[in-house]
Amino acid sequence: MSSQAFLGHAFADATLLQRALTHRSASHQNNERLEFLGDALLNLFVAELVYESHPRATEGEMTRLRAALVNGGALAELARAEDLGDRLNLGPGELKSGGFRRDSILADAFEALVAAIYLDAGWNVCRDAIRRLFDARVATGANTPKDAKTRLQELLQGRNLPLPMYELVGAGGEDHARVFEVTCSIESLDIRAHGHASSRRAAEQVAAEQVLELAMQRLER
Repeated sequence: MSSQAFLGHAFADATLLQRALTHRSASHQNNERLEFLGDALLNLFVAELVYESHPRATEGEMTRLRAALVNGGALAELARAEDLGDRLNLGPGELKSGGFRRDSILADAFEALVAAIYLDAGWNVCRDAIRRLFDARVATGANTPKDAKTRLQELLQGRNLPLPMYELVGAGGEDHARVFEVTCSIESLDIRAHGHASSRRAAEQVAAEQVLELAMQRLER
């Protein structure tokens, strides 16, 4: 693959590609703004593909499938397939700590790359690149499992119990390695669990998974 070609696109403007591959630890001229734009484009193009490919899917099913396809871990794997880690421009600290392997950095770079393709070649070229990449993934993803928060909510609603409460109780660490602590509790069942992850949303899922297991045990008695 050419050093100027990603996702099947050969860049006319090499500076856009360079910006997309530059982490904030390396320069003020980094990929954060491109990441913002790329996230929106990616969600739209994948949502469109999901909508077309699964005409009988409910809104919730489509939402879960899109989330499974464009979450940080999934995008990081796509970034690895493009060898983005080896091409990232990172600051000394991130290089030393192995930032080129970190899911969050790889996923952000992938989103920035999507935006760079859009700015380099326009809507149709970017949309076609994403559709080629995700077409098979969307087609085989109809049975994507529900996340822990959804399963917990459905379990409680099925038993006519109050919904769980989520609370952010702590957040710390460096900007590039933040850790969030969230509690998930069900007062009516006297269940409470903590979740730790690199984002609040992910921490809620971790806590919900633990509470779900405890709730199922409690309700089966």
